[in-house]
Amino acid sequence: MSIEVSMTVPDGLRSLVKAVSVLRADDPAAGERPPLVHIPDPDTSLIFRTTSAGRSDLLVVGPRTRASYHVGKDSPFCLRLRLRPGATRPLLGVPVSEVVDRVVHLGELWGASSDPLNAALGHAGDDEGLVLKHLEAALSAKTSADKERGALVQAAVRALRGRTCERREPLPAIARHLAVSERHLRALFADAIGLSPKRFERIERVRKALTLARTNGPRWADLAVATGYYDQSHMTAEFRTLMGVTPAAFFEGRLPALQPC
Repeated sequence: MSIEVSMTVPDGLRSLVKAVSVLRADDPAAGERPPLVHIPDPDTSLIFRTTSAGRSDLLVVGPRTRASYHVGKDSPFCLRLRLRPGATRPLLGVPVSEVVDRVVHLGELWGASSDPLNAALGHAGDDEGLVLKHLEAALSAKTSADKERGALVQAAVRALRGRTCERREPLPAIARHLAVSERHLRALFADAIGLSPKRFERIERVRKALTLARTNGPRWADLAVATGYYDQSHMTAEFRTLMGVTPAAFFEGRLPALQPC
């Protein structure tokens, strides 16, 4: 089984990246690859991957509003940089709303300026230290000078995430605490996060339910209360909308039909 391992974020990337992980796939001869399950995710990630044929890609994976289920693929090395909300927009050079539910090559956003980085990464192969070194050198030059805006985005994200067993304040109250209008806050989320505040919160709540169910077991009624749903039926309906199956079906492995990646 492939395991995703967390790595230390290099000092030069801390303002842009909140987490780094690397996944090395099993030997193809070891048997059938397990399905790939991508759960809803409000974050944008930058991914460098290689194939057994020697090809490599540097991809931007935008926020994912619904789960997707895929056949296991030929990608023996995959390094993921999970981007900080306040840094994503200046790093990509386009509103994050343009990459929601999309996977695009970084070159489509950066143009020819990405060529030297792609060439360096192509020679780095699956040397995770060297890959990170090249990414750090290229991405650190994209750090936004508008630190105030970045701080506002991150404060808004923290306010919407809230804490387990607590309901967040209404959006107008959050906007007042951040000294902006509700309209400005919604526009900020669309540009910097790619999602509306409501959709962002729905995704975060489902992710929290998944984490707690894996940690504490699938006690659905208790889980609904702990994650801020009105009741178990509310949780089940929202889980089905975002995950494609009910919570019980998901944890029993009864997944939707797998699609090509």
